[in-house]
Amino acid sequence: MARRSSTLDEVDIQILKAMKELGRPAAPKEIGEHAGIDARRVAAKMRKLKRLGYVESPEKGKYVITEEGVRALEAQPVTE
Repeated sequence: MARRSSTLDEVDIQILKAMKELGRPAAPKEIGEHAGIDARRVAAKMRKLKRLGYVESPEKGKYVITEEGVRALEAQPVTE
């Protein structure tokens, strides 16, 4: 299976970081507030992140980062 982490853009990375920091299922509004991103943009990005296997939805309207998502995040070059 090819590495897909290169398909993540800056917003995807911010979302995954926020989800990892929250550490529990959260709605796009809460994730957006934590990451400083508009909730509508977070919700739109969730479709891509879910398709890639980086997030899952354990309950309606809430998302959590997967182990694959954590690995993709850790594989990103440090930009800070």
